[in-house]
Amino acid sequence: MTGLVGIVLAAGAGTRAGGPKALREGWLAHAVDVLRQAGCDRVIAVLGAAIVPTDAEVVVAADWDEGVAASLRAGLAAASGDAALVTLVDLPGMPVAAAARVAAGATPAALRRAVYDGRPGHPVLLGRDHWKAIAASVHGDRGAGPYLRTHGADDVECGDLWDGADIDR
Repeated sequence: MTGLVGIVLAAGAGTRAGGPKALREGWLAHAVDVLRQAGCDRVIAVLGAAIVPTDAEVVVAADWDEGVAASLRAGLAAASGDAALVTLVDLPGMPVAAAARVAAGATPAALRRAVYDGRPGHPVLLGRDHWKAIAASVHGDRGAGPYLRTHGADDVECGDLWDGADIDR
């Protein structure tokens, strides 16, 4: 697979979790490793504050306190290639197989998201053709979910691989 960039959104304050999740031991490294093994040529970690693995590029979301939208915009602005495989830092249990399944067939027009027993989750695959529109559509603590629904993203069932649990506590 060529032209696939991974983006880990890890800039938030983690208010529901009691502090920045990117600072939790191993979470950021796990997310970077999953995206690398899923076939990403580059991995971008969007941060407010964290300890960064040496094989991830750092992009700082200066307006990180706005929410996940700021992180996604910063990641997409730094991205290159045909598509971006986007995940959250607070998914330390995500297996490589889920990321690889969603990343399969990455093209500039791709819109794909993992679903777990039909429930939307991460990672999501955003083709380059959508980056500007997604960046313009996200606000506050909401990511690309509304855009993905409106534009008919392909659901990629991953419930056989994992439960998709987002750790906010």
